[in-house]
Amino acid sequence: MSTTERPRILVVGGGYVGLYAARRILKKMRYGEATVTVVDPRSYMTYQPFLPETAAGSISPRHVVVPLRRVLPKAEVLTGRVTTIDQDRKVATIAPLVGEAYELPFDYLVIAMGAVSRTFPIPGLAEQGIGMKGIEEAIGLRNHVLEQLDKADSTTDEEIRRKALTFVFIGGGFAGAETIGEVEDMARDAAKYYTSVSREDMRFVLVDAADKILPEVGPKLGQYGKEHLEARGVEVYLSTSMESCVDGHVVLKNGLEVDSNTIVWTAGVKPNPVLARFGLPLGPRGHVDCQPTLQVTGTDYIWAAGDNAQVPDLVGRKAGNPNAWCPPNAQHALRQARVLGDNVVSGMRGFPQKDYSHANKGAVAGLGLHKGVAMIVMGKMKIKLKGRLAWYMHRGYHGLAMPTWNRKIRVFADWTLGMFLKREVVALGALETPREEFYEAAKPAPAPVAAAPKAEEKAKAS
Repeated sequence: MSTTERPRILVVGGGYVGLYAARRILKKMRYGEATVTVVDPRSYMTYQPFLPETAAGSISPRHVVVPLRRVLPKAEVLTGRVTTIDQDRKVATIAPLVGEAYELPFDYLVIAMGAVSRTFPIPGLAEQGIGMKGIEEAIGLRNHVLEQLDKADSTTDEEIRRKALTFVFIGGGFAGAETIGEVEDMARDAAKYYTSVSREDMRFVLVDAADKILPEVGPKLGQYGKEHLEARGVEVYLSTSMESCVDGHVVLKNGLEVDSNTIVWTAGVKPNPVLARFGLPLGPRGHVDCQPTLQVTGTDYIWAAGDNAQVPDLVGRKAGNPNAWCPPNAQHALRQARVLGDNVVSGMRGFPQKDYSHANKGAVAGLGLHKGVAMIVMGKMKIKLKGRLAWYMHRGYHGLAMPTWNRKIRVFADWTLGMFLKREVVALGALETPREEFYEAAKPAPAPVAAAPKAEEKAKAS
């Protein structure tokens, strides 16, 4: 049977939900029952909880990404973007990396586009900010921070040194707290190899509009995380926000002003704005409105899950909160993807749908090497851990949650080698412009400068 005769299941997005949903569908389907097509601008999925450790050099960047074509050999993987969806005709418009856009018909649709950084119209943010949503940003942040140490070590200008050695992080959730903890750890280690740069010369600033950091692990562990970072020399400013950062001059609402070459923005995420073009019912914050079955409200052939979906939290609602929604985290994304995959196959065969219901199992966060916080939920009991044991829990949970055994083994190998070998502190800044050196070499050679006449020739001429 040709693929054109089979019904097509179109998965928009190859992130955590898209990858796992496609794998689940392929596993549950009979041979030749349908064609699974995955569309994403990247040919790989990024395991985002490992981005802070990647920025610190604890994990190789290649080991936190999963190639879609390798993991989904029975699926059709298209590298491009879905720009519009015509629900009446059941046709999606695909914009490939190169060439003209084209239409792709489908029978069933899965929306798994994830989220993007939530930004605000702050002067200078677009020009100066560094996000932490992709592997490219994690690599860029690592190289950038180490380059700032190189700059500071090679100059005697105190103003340049101060600006290079000041690092500002906006957002105190998981991404912000984990990233500043890992980067501070890396910078502290790297400073040992510089003659004129020490940890005391650096300034780390963490800013959050809320009155606490790490709200996911509860107030007590959040307070411990704050005190732990402050004990390492990190300045933590809560209940405030950034007003501007033009040319690296950071101005906070509490009156603090600092100059910095490094402004990392981790102040939350929002659903992919492209969703507004798809004609789907959206919630107040731009999420796709879903039923407990993960079916998009008002449809019987479209499903959504993960960060771009507004999914009712049945456990929370049974506990008395009628407005409970599943939070956007990896724990829910993984489990929603499995239920979604099963429901797509059931819907294709005309069987009943299954509701998604999952109780919170807790949260873990790493704050650098051998440092972390963890809250484990076991029924009505909450176990709170901090320090080295919590850090082991963090690595163990995410190491096992990493997709495919290939990547699990590689990540654990990186960690094992890190126990015996010193951390790499090399900045590969040329990655930003890899062709620059070749471009300079390929330029036409400048005309030779005429040699100055010798003294004897000058005397004869006179």
